[in-house]
Amino acid sequence: MRDSRGEETDEIQSVKAKASEAGDEASRTEERLAQIESKMNALLASLPNLLDDVVPDGDDDSQNQRVSQWGDVDALPARLGWTPAFQPLWHDDVAANLGGWNSESAVAMSGARFVSLTGPVARLERAISSYFLDLASSKGYVEVSPPLVVSRTALEGTSQLPKFENDLFKIVPESHTCNGQDAFLIPTAEVPLTNMHAGQILEEDDLPISYCALTPCFRAEAGSYGRDTRGLIRTHQFYKVELVKIASAETSDEEHHKLTRHAEECLEGLEIPYRKMRLCSGDVGFSAQHCYDLEAWLPSTGEYREISSCSNTGDFQARRMGLRYRPKVAEEESDGDAKSKKNKKAKKPKPVFCHTINGSGLAVGRTLVAVLENYQTPEGDVVVPEVLRPYMGGLEILKKVKKD
Repeated sequence: MRDSRGEETDEIQSVKAKASEAGDEASRTEERLAQIESKMNALLASLPNLLDDVVPDGDDDSQNQRVSQWGDVDALPARLGWTPAFQPLWHDDVAANLGGWNSESAVAMSGARFVSLTGPVARLERAISSYFLDLASSKGYVEVSPPLVVSRTALEGTSQLPKFENDLFKIVPESHTCNGQDAFLIPTAEVPLTNMHAGQILEEDDLPISYCALTPCFRAEAGSYGRDTRGLIRTHQFYKVELVKIASAETSDEEHHKLTRHAEECLEGLEIPYRKMRLCSGDVGFSAQHCYDLEAWLPSTGEYREISSCSNTGDFQARRMGLRYRPKVAEEESDGDAKSKKNKKAKKPKPVFCHTINGSGLAVGRTLVAVLENYQTPEGDVVVPEVLRPYMGGLEILKKVKKD
């Protein structure tokens, strides 16, 4: 009888061949599945948030809804002695008269849409920033000094990516990466503040969480060629105090209105007339389900311009970054029910997604624009708003520089 030990029979070879073929097919299937998942995720990431029922239909900002208006645009001019013949100057001309505007050197070293502020104007900008931070802290916001460089994942979490990559300043990989990922300068402190809790499960008792931060913001403004090329309205780099709240689903609408109100109080303290607009469906941001814009009065052009956007994103961002909270355990309905369950361990509720809210409190550069224009005098001076004087060493008037 032939000894077949150590030799492979035809049957064994056939089974091995089939196993190898099945393995190859499984690898090809996994590769195709990965491609499909990648395309699916890209498509899903391109879908904007679902809008709240209160958002009005509309095509563009001309169909936004005015919710309220504060202040009299003639009140400050009357106090400052403006006459009917006086034509208020643009903010850059006002700043130049104070000896604090230097755009030429900034453009020479950095390119278009960069500005250098000096002397009293730079000090006024710092005073505005400090006032905003102190006001936010008094409302219960925890001040944060966050990183200014973030990863691709962080920007995907707050939904700036993938849709708005052309508007971001990307750092070359040879210079720096974030844990092996692409690195970007922050377009707003919303990104690092919200991502502080990415991937976490919070307790409902710890909500809402309120953060504020003063940071420079960097935006390429790829889609704004030819728009607002003059002054500080639209620059690549600007300071902003950001307000962020992380809330439960039940309280997010209330917290959104609180945050918006806190931004309004910044303008009211400065006595800058403004209006509150509810953005229509054609103007609301990609990640927002409901958004208010605050628009400050600029007398040089006789119009209101956006100075803050306050958005409730619902669970849109939280889903992307895996940010959840565990609801509180419901109290027992009766003593009898409690007794029957005395020996049973209370079952923890499943975690649910948080809601995130963000807004400017406020954009510092645009606030500086509003202060310079609204507080200018016919003589070329600028009266310091009363709430800013403690931050200016008690200084009440910024004097026009006399030219030789």
